[in-house]
Amino acid sequence: MPMTTLVCLALAVCLPIITFLALRPSQKDVVWRRFGFARNTSRPSTPTLEKQPLSKPLASHSSALVTAFPPFQRSQLKELIRKLSPAQQKELGQLSFNQATFESSLLRFEEDYSDADYSKYVYSGFSIREIKALGAFPDYSTLSGVPMPSPYLDFDIEKARPRPYRPFRWPYHQTMSLTKLEPDWWIELESTYKERIAQRKDLYAKHGPGVLQWLPGSELACKELMEMVIQFICARYPTYFTLSEDKLWLENKILGIRANIREKHPLLILLDHVPEDFAITLRDPETGYYAFRAGVICSAMGWSLGTKIGLRLDEIHQPVPDYKEKMKFSMDRYVESLKAIDDSVHHPVISIPLQGQPSAVLTPSHSFFSKMPTNKPIQRGSWDLEVDKPLFLAPGSDRHAQDGDVDPSRIHLRVDWQTLRRLPLSGAIVFNFKAVFTPIEEFRTEARIPSLLLQVLRHAKGNLMEYKHAPHINHIVTPLLERYETEQKEAGLVERNWEVCTPDESPLFPQWEKKWHAQQGF
Repeated sequence: MPMTTLVCLALAVCLPIITFLALRPSQKDVVWRRFGFARNTSRPSTPTLEKQPLSKPLASHSSALVTAFPPFQRSQLKELIRKLSPAQQKELGQLSFNQATFESSLLRFEEDYSDADYSKYVYSGFSIREIKALGAFPDYSTLSGVPMPSPYLDFDIEKARPRPYRPFRWPYHQTMSLTKLEPDWWIELESTYKERIAQRKDLYAKHGPGVLQWLPGSELACKELMEMVIQFICARYPTYFTLSEDKLWLENKILGIRANIREKHPLLILLDHVPEDFAITLRDPETGYYAFRAGVICSAMGWSLGTKIGLRLDEIHQPVPDYKEKMKFSMDRYVESLKAIDDSVHHPVISIPLQGQPSAVLTPSHSFFSKMPTNKPIQRGSWDLEVDKPLFLAPGSDRHAQDGDVDPSRIHLRVDWQTLRRLPLSGAIVFNFKAVFTPIEEFRTEARIPSLLLQVLRHAKGNLMEYKHAPHINHIVTPLLERYETEQKEAGLVERNWEVCTPDESPLFPQWEKKWHAQQGF
């Protein structure tokens, strides 16, 4: 056999082997499965409850994405030094930074920071040594550039109502209307607190990793998120939450408990004390793509955390209606519009085309994620019309069956009020959202809301309304809203010739504070 033939055969055998060995573990698993083999992929994390769909092969990505890092907050260390103990200052050491060293010393995707070498870095620009020197509960307001909330001294958990979100728009397009996050309202508690905490813990008991799960590499982000949330609720609701001086015990006076926050995983502490959902996404240093790596999600309708955990953002959701035709612009437009965010907290920043479902906020572009700073958190709301108050429906549940006997009092507006922010130390981007239910009968006294919702239900594209799950109860909702609209025009709440449009107060409504305060007794 000629030597050239032997060389070609050797290359033909060796190249696939070399290529396979160069793959990451997750990519090797895909290859094994495609050839009909199964590998033991157990890892020291909460097991996945629901079977994951096979991911599509990773598309070729731009080298610019691999080398794109979020804006660093390292300059904030100089401000924090003054607040640290002498021992911490000594451990922090010199604050020198070298970009080349940083890029060559990144923590691996699934690597636990607590066991990592002190010389390594997370993609936020902080070294492991610096993160550990800061210790538990550093000043996250300084680190992030987002101020701590004002103490809510008039807050009464028994009477508290959520703000009356009505995120209706006209003209209606399937977009993400983003506004600047109001720092006082990142975590919003209300009178259903005890009921929701019990309901969420029951869901975790029944569904386990289908609603709460964490994957390797998310340890720092989970700890940081828990600490930021506890710091927030203790500052915002000081009557009900306090953290011990040694930063070990959280006292929850609503539930009458005192919890050691180091005895459980951070996400379990959040489950026990905060009735909001959190989804943590992390950057893969090998690709620059962000993936869903940890979270607690108890208010999902027709999907679950267990079917999404571990996936890249572009793999998480099926396209929403009109995506191919009208929604190919990415959230990068938001990055270019950051300068438009001002102190007018209800002023819309920009409408960003929505690229996925559910909860509507989980699919921005990876480029957007790579550029999002810590000091520009955002908020938005998505809505549906529901019979009763379903918080969690497992995948495959049917909400479309039309029921002609439903009493109008059972129909509610469900608003998933969502925020999106980057954590300063881990660099994780965190979505959090809560479901707020309002009987549509309340719209009767809310100026312009019946007319606005009627316009959307009557004239928005059918596929968009189907996506909102509205058609199955339209035959009940529409006549009710028509009656309310007539009453409001006769009472002068709405001008008879008013041209329906998005209210200036959006996502609220004219004189909302008067009604909201009256409902709470002040």
